[in-house]
Amino acid sequence: MNRRTPFSMRLHSPLGILLLQGTSTAITRVGWVSADSPPESLASEHCALLEDCAAQLLTYFDGSRTQFDLPLAPQGTSFQERVWRQLHFISHGETCSYSALATRLGSPGSARAVGSAVRSNPLLILQPCHRVVGADGSMTGYSGGLPRKEWLLAHEGALPEHPKSVSGI
Repeated sequence: MNRRTPFSMRLHSPLGILLLQGTSTAITRVGWVSADSPPESLASEHCALLEDCAAQLLTYFDGSRTQFDLPLAPQGTSFQERVWRQLHFISHGETCSYSALATRLGSPGSARAVGSAVRSNPLLILQPCHRVVGADGSMTGYSGGLPRKEWLLAHEGALPEHPKSVSGI
């Protein structure tokens, strides 16, 4: 089978169903899906990389993993990809504002553009866009919804309380 053949699988997590997609050489997408969304067609062969990704995500959710060790291949503009690379420098249990992220990129004043790139992150959790918050520390948009963002940050110790369940998903 061609090494560029796309694979996908669903992973049940404490926050709902994640759709994992990739090739035999890299993870290309991790995103939330609803339980009633149509199943994606799966390639007929087993994909060890997606299985590894699922296992790493499960250990993240059970609290025994703080970093991921997976080959990632997100597709975006050069600016988006620069922003997404910077997300990896926000440590587990910490947050960063959009404006601070823009400054790190050498583009102070581009917080809105950074926010747009963060919103289009195709690798949720693996590229930790949930760690980016407003300049005042407030919860701001997250493609998975603010309840998930708050749960993820609390799970990592960046918020004082860890919600036991997530409503509004």
